[in-house]
Amino acid sequence: MFNISHQLNKQAKATVLFVAKNFDFIDYYSCFSKIEIDQINLFKNDISDKDILTIDLIDKKNKKKIIIYKLKDNLTEYDYQKIGGIVFDSTKSYESINILADSETQIKKNLSLFSSNFWLGFFSKSYIFKNYKLKKKKNEIVLKNISFLSYSKKITDSSISSAKNIFSGVEEARNLVTYPANILNPKKFVDEIIKLKKIGLSIEILDEKKMKSLGMNALLGVGQGSSNRSYIAIMKWNGNKKSKNSPLAFIGKGVCFDTGGISLKPASHMEDMKYDMAGAGAVTGLMKTLALRKAKVNAVGLVGLVENMVDGNAQRPGDVVKSYSGQSIEILNTDAEGRLVLADVIAYAEDRFKPSFIINLATLTGAIVVSLGNEYAGLFSNNDKLAEQIQKTGIVENEKNWRFPLHENYDRLMDSKIADLQNINYSGGAGSITAAQFLQRFIRKGTPWAHLDIAGMAWAKKDTEITPEGATGYGVKLLNRLVQEHYEK
Repeated sequence: MFNISHQLNKQAKATVLFVAKNFDFIDYYSCFSKIEIDQINLFKNDISDKDILTIDLIDKKNKKKIIIYKLKDNLTEYDYQKIGGIVFDSTKSYESINILADSETQIKKNLSLFSSNFWLGFFSKSYIFKNYKLKKKKNEIVLKNISFLSYSKKITDSSISSAKNIFSGVEEARNLVTYPANILNPKKFVDEIIKLKKIGLSIEILDEKKMKSLGMNALLGVGQGSSNRSYIAIMKWNGNKKSKNSPLAFIGKGVCFDTGGISLKPASHMEDMKYDMAGAGAVTGLMKTLALRKAKVNAVGLVGLVENMVDGNAQRPGDVVKSYSGQSIEILNTDAEGRLVLADVIAYAEDRFKPSFIINLATLTGAIVVSLGNEYAGLFSNNDKLAEQIQKTGIVENEKNWRFPLHENYDRLMDSKIADLQNINYSGGAGSITAAQFLQRFIRKGTPWAHLDIAGMAWAKKDTEITPEGATGYGVKLLNRLVQEHYEK
């Protein structure tokens, strides 16, 4: 992470300045020499048709750059995050920089809001996963020291701390999703979760013996072809001991690698199936953030951790299993495995914790990518209020989601001729909807429930303003804000 101070660094090679249409930065004249101010003012007209302007200051002793950002009116919180990401991209090759944080009136009026979002975007774009880079670049200059100047050190310090807590959860999710499957098997995932005890989470692990005694044969069936054992990890955060409300429940699909089982996937891009545990990664990252920022809420996160492999003991198409809920499931396709994992975890969570709501996240269907591409997650819910909260929060954080219908006619497509239900719709079509209908069968007590199909959102194939190519950590910011704005007291 970066060394962040609040004193002007006269040795810094780049200075970031924010201006509006009037190009007024009089409060920061003292940060520049008269010659530098004159040079900057020469470019007043050039910024009028640009959002970013970089000026090389003419100084034989010190080669400096001034990077000027023109801010538009009525910027949103996510716009501030984008500015943070853009600033990082523009300054990452300088070892030391100055950022004049409130050189523009809009920022000065909203310093806390600007600063917390700016830093979240800055940290997010700076993410890099180098665990397996064995060759180091020689003489590479990277950003280390940042001087962040504003009228209030107290506000900016608080904002930076807040941004770090949220980004820490996003980073956790991204790291977990990026790990190769030979490293992050279900047991290694459990080990990573156990480390979170040190920040105040209570951790409980259900092993195969315990799950078998509970009748979790849907989940266990998915993992029976793997040499790696299956687990359920339970993370509990008790941040409001006085509350009499039931906890909030977040559930993640954690298929650490998905070959498709006997219903084998094509070889092309199968390596991407290391991130079939992105739902579990998001839940783990969320619980980390809730603990770090000491959220005044009671929440529980459950992740079903399995590996869907092929061997002589693997589950077969046509098998029938009895789930934890007591419902029997005919397995028509072993590649529709995530819903089997979630079925047992959802039903167990509802019985044991009697939660105020259940939200599950899963890279569940390729069909959702056909529908929405990489711009929106699919949202399915039995509760209009919860669905609306998730949708509106997603817009603010740019973790967008689009609600799909649930209907009894879709539900009937999941009826099996020889069991209570089947794990795919053989009639064709509505793949994401019928998968959601399958999951809804395991909400048996009317608990408000939402399912986010994040198959198109877990991995970015190109950079965005705040996300480098690769794992996105989708869901952490969305659900953290949902909790903060609607469920904390």
